[in-house]
Amino acid sequence: MRTTLNAILMGLLFAAECLCSPLQAAEQYSRQTVYVPIYSHIYTGDREKTFDLAVTLSIRNTDMENSIVVESADYFNTEGKLIQKYIDKEVSLAPMAATRYVVQESDKRGGSGASFVVKWRSANKVSPPVIQGVMIGSKSQQGISFLTEGQVIEETVGQ
Repeated sequence: MRTTLNAILMGLLFAAECLCSPLQAAEQYSRQTVYVPIYSHIYTGDREKTFDLAVTLSIRNTDMENSIVVESADYFNTEGKLIQKYIDKEVSLAPMAATRYVVQESDKRGGSGASFVVKWRSANKVSPPVIQGVMIGSKSQQGISFLTEGQVIEETVGQ
């Protein structure tokens, strides 16, 4: 009984500490390189039949005060070969703005292990953008959709 009361008391003290601690601001950055896994198709059934997918690369500026510049969005296939540069000229995204790049469902060059590598920067330290891959496809009466989250592979913390 005493052990149970001690455990409850410790739990309450821990909870009180968590509730009283101020929330820490999210880390801010001035530059990142982000890897985004993409699937131009997936496999279904025992025979690994392909299910083709359209892909939307979504880049969303989450900073409420500062713009960011998207420097590049490069598309790589399963073997890691660069197959297309989606940005010819840098793109400025205003605060809370978004942009997207589409890989058509009929474009099968990427394969099941395709990816985007996105580079962005800002003159100021900012909250990092949300960068996602959105895959969608339909065949007969079957539809599928899912998303992938970008993974930071290089970054510069804001000063």
